[in-house]
Order: sequence, then C-alpha cells, then structure tokens
Amino acid sequence: MNMAHAQKFDLSGRVALITGASRGLGAAMARGLAQAGAEVILNGRNVETLEAQAESLRAEGLACRTSAFDVTDGAAVEAAVGALGPIDILLHNAGNQHRAPIEETTEEGWYSVIDTHLTALWRLSRVVVPGMKERRRGKVIATGSLASDLGRATITPYASAKGGLKMFIRALAVELGPWNIQCNAIGPGWFDTELNKALLTNPEWLAMVQRRCPAGRYAQPEEIAGTAVFLASPASDFVSGQLLFVDGGVTASMS
Repeated sequence: MNMAHAQKFDLSGRVALITGASRGLGAAMARGLAQAGAEVILNGRNVETLEAQAESLRAEGLACRTSAFDVTDGAAVEAAVGALGPIDILLHNAGNQHRAPIEETTEEGWYSVIDTHLTALWRLSRVVVPGMKERRRGKVIATGSLASDLGRATITPYASAKGGLKMFIRALAVELGPWNIQCNAIGPGWFDTELNKALLTNPEWLAMVQRRCPAGRYAQPEEIAGTAVFLASPASDFVSGQLLFVDGGVTASMS
C-alpha cells in the first residue's frame, strides 16, 4: 500500500469512543482503531475489567482512556460522554442476550435487550452528534448482527433490537449526510467470543456453523478490526447507511 492509500486509513488525531469494549469484539475493534492511530476511549460497566484492557493497549504504546458508565442509564450517558471532550468516532458495541421462546420471554428481558442495543445508540448519538455537526465530520458505527437480516428462534428481543439498529443507522445516515457524517453498521457472523462460549462447546451447533458458513469456521475477534478501521477512516467517506456483514459468506449463502 502506497503512502496516499495508507493515509486513507490513518486515524491519527481522531478520538474514538467504543462501548462494550472490555472484551470480545469491542476490545478487538478498539485495538484496531488504536493501532490505526486513534485515541480510544473504552467503555463498559466494570472499572477493573476496563482498566485491565486499557493497560494491555498502553503496553503496546497505544493511546487509551477509559470511561465506565451504563449505556442504559440516560443521565449517566449524558454526564460521562459530555465530559469526554470531542468524539470523532462513536462505535456502539455494548450488547446482551435473552434467549427464550416467545411465551417465556419476560418483559424485563425484552426491555433490557432493546435498551442496551438500540435505545443506547439513540442516547449516545444525541450527545455526540452535535459536536460532529460543529466540526462537520464524524463517524457513527454500530455493531449489528446476522439477526439484523435473518430470523432465528428464541431471540426475538435480540433480532428486534438488531433489526431496529440497522434502520436507525440508515435513517441517521440520511439525516447527517449534509454535515459530512457517515453512519454505518457492522454485522458480525459467528465469532469465538465469551458471549458464544456455550455454543462453542455444543457439537451440533459447531456442525451447523461448518455446514452453513462457506468459510467453515468461527471467526476470531481480531478478524473484525479491519472493517471497523475502514468504517472509521477517511477511506469510507462516501460509504453511509450500510450494514457491512463480516460473516465468512453466511448471508451470501442464505439470503
């Protein structure tokens, strides 16, 4: 890659806030953004876990801060994010799951998933977007899912949240385009993360992954980092309103 092309992916001087960044895909994407030159702000609820992740980045010579708050707490979001200073890149990755047949899905489980994935993105955007408008640049990125487009049994809250997130991003991209702000989502396929540990030990599930994923395997968290860097960088300045799947070909083979 020549120097001009490399500069398109350079995030030097940019500040990125990544929610759900203490482990898994959030940690991997934060590392990727930091390696591309951004100062990353790791968000999560557990201060100790966040600091441990931050120390691992600092040990690599990467610029990193932490900000512990609950993305489902509106007052906490407004206070914490408002105190961070200008945010050039918002990457909302915080998530949870509530697996149950529809008749066993609790109201608490439903609202917890919707609030964490979808309503939190609205809360974060309300705080971050005004500064992006003033600077006439910015990137809003959200972690979607295969479930943004594909249905699966027992995850109606999750699928509803991820489908809503896809449309939130599309609507926001249209609204913010005049301010040179790009909004996109990443749709991970089946990744080897802590959230999926129970599935990883299920032989039937592993066989299904090998059968239905053209790549024939789970992905490793670091394999999502390049997509995050692309969507956060000047290389994607004419890409907006998109859900980019990182799934080893799953959606291509099933759609």
